[in-house]
Amino acid sequence: MNTPAHYPTRRRLVRGLLLAATTAGILTAPATAADDLSFSSPSLEVRLSPGAPGLEALTVDGLGLGKHGANAIRPVTATAAAAADFTVRMTAVTGGKQAEYRRAGQPADSAPPWMIAVNAQHVRLVSQWNPAAPPAPLTFTFDTGRVQTTVLGILNKNGTVRLPALMHLPGQGSLRISSPGGNKPAIGYTAKRRGDLTTTFPAATAATPRVEYQLVVTAIYPEIPGIAGDHRYDSFRRNWLNTLQLNPGMRLLANNSGSSSCSFCYYEYADIAAKSPPLADGLTALDLVRQTLDTILGGSGAYGLKPKNLELSASDALPSLLIAAAECVRGGKSDDWLAANYAGIKNWADKMLATDKNGNGLVEYIISGNSGIWSNGAVKVRPSNWWDTIGFGHEDAYANALAYRALGSMEMMARHLGKADDATRYHAAAEKLHAAYFKAFYNPATGVIGGWRSADGELHDYYFLFVNGIAIHYGLVPPAKANAIMDVLMAKMKAVGYSQFHMGLPGNLITVALKDYVHRDPNGHHGGGVRDDNADGFQKYENGGATGCFVYFTLAALYDLGRSAEADKILFPMLEEYDRGGFEGRGANHKSNDWRMWDGTPMGYEGFLVDNYYTLLAVPLKLTHPHPAPE
Repeated sequence: MNTPAHYPTRRRLVRGLLLAATTAGILTAPATAADDLSFSSPSLEVRLSPGAPGLEALTVDGLGLGKHGANAIRPVTATAAAAADFTVRMTAVTGGKQAEYRRAGQPADSAPPWMIAVNAQHVRLVSQWNPAAPPAPLTFTFDTGRVQTTVLGILNKNGTVRLPALMHLPGQGSLRISSPGGNKPAIGYTAKRRGDLTTTFPAATAATPRVEYQLVVTAIYPEIPGIAGDHRYDSFRRNWLNTLQLNPGMRLLANNSGSSSCSFCYYEYADIAAKSPPLADGLTALDLVRQTLDTILGGSGAYGLKPKNLELSASDALPSLLIAAAECVRGGKSDDWLAANYAGIKNWADKMLATDKNGNGLVEYIISGNSGIWSNGAVKVRPSNWWDTIGFGHEDAYANALAYRALGSMEMMARHLGKADDATRYHAAAEKLHAAYFKAFYNPATGVIGGWRSADGELHDYYFLFVNGIAIHYGLVPPAKANAIMDVLMAKMKAVGYSQFHMGLPGNLITVALKDYVHRDPNGHHGGGVRDDNADGFQKYENGGATGCFVYFTLAALYDLGRSAEADKILFPMLEEYDRGGFEGRGANHKSNDWRMWDGTPMGYEGFLVDNYYTLLAVPLKLTHPHPAPE
């Protein structure tokens, strides 16, 4: 009888049999050897597949502190394992375990098609050629619904990734992937939208009879004095690279490895990449940014970018490209790249400046931004910037702040190549934009910077935190006004009752009226309801939803102004939420946590949106830059 009282005795019996099998060196596929096939250390938890070469579980802790998150791997199915018809020989190795996979009936002393060894910080994959049992490639399938894994590396034209490369597991850490010896294989890498991600390790061949891959646990983040022993920053160290997700099909950095690439996000990737240590030998994060820019320079489009007519691009797209290019140059080893691509980069800058139709120094968008233009479906393009459900248009305060930084970037690149006339022209354009900015966007009625000034002259102001933050941080607000603006915003945030800082911040503190909102539906899922005041859409998605996206600019402005205590009250709860994985995954309503209502209800759709992690840039800003004392 299989009564509960008999279970401990049966478990001891099974373990005894497994121990005997391990001692003998043989464990066959039908055996259930979960205990023997598992390995755990403070840096790595692995469970080897009993039926075919592969893994059933993989989690890492790049900090080696024994914090292991969700299993990133989708196990080999029972059907596939049965069809593979392998036996596995388990042996103990120094500090770990080793599994040799052979075809059923293959002699025990013959070369195994695959061997997988694990120890405290390593996974080692070895394939050996055997003409009697030719090895097949080894594929790992990752469940991105649990862990939004990505592979970061240089892509070949056939879509494979050159080694060395880096596999990053958000919330956990990374694995450096290399292949020792003279062979320089590349691994397969595919990703589906809201689906699985796969990496494929080529097997040995007659021409290359032995191939080895090493996966080594690590965590990559800026080395900042004082954080190593401060566990408040552990999530910063594990998640620093979350902003970088490479979509292999597009050859572009993207919202996540299986999602869209947005051109107006590239400056975010570059800012993170510029502060990142090398990802692997000969591979930097800026190499990934260059790869993305090369793809765009080669004629590819991305969301927000119209390669055949750049003047139709979103107002923040060309500035983002220019900033990203400049960070590559500042990072070094890009002089030849800049010289080869200067004409294309200069074209971005000139097209950006050409949008200033009225000559006041501000870049403009092709859509007027007037209230009411979005309601009848006649407008066929999106609003002018990243916040693409809000009716930004014409002269956009956020995009113009980016344009100001971009012009400084273009001046630097021109000077770098000795192009003095170009540098002088871009410097003058930046000065002209700076002189026009505050006058155009400051709202004396509210005491803050408005979001956009439409073609009819109206200033549209919904207490946008990110707009005011970037304007202050980029030096577009007179110093005497900056603290007063932040006073108004902090008081308004308290007045409207927002204090759930672990979820980030709302982009706007009051609802965007329906006349200025793009998306409408009866349930207001994307922030557009049915009431004229759009109160029924407030707190949903981009209409005041809580998010980590663009919180960096508010924090940067507060730190710049010496208001560290206020900034810390936002930053540290967010760091705790990063540690819990709170900005990713989906809720019971199938919406994702990249956007939430103020009561915590998920309202996003990506499942993992990299912009939520740009806020981590506030940590090095806080700890490494001097800040003035509050006035």
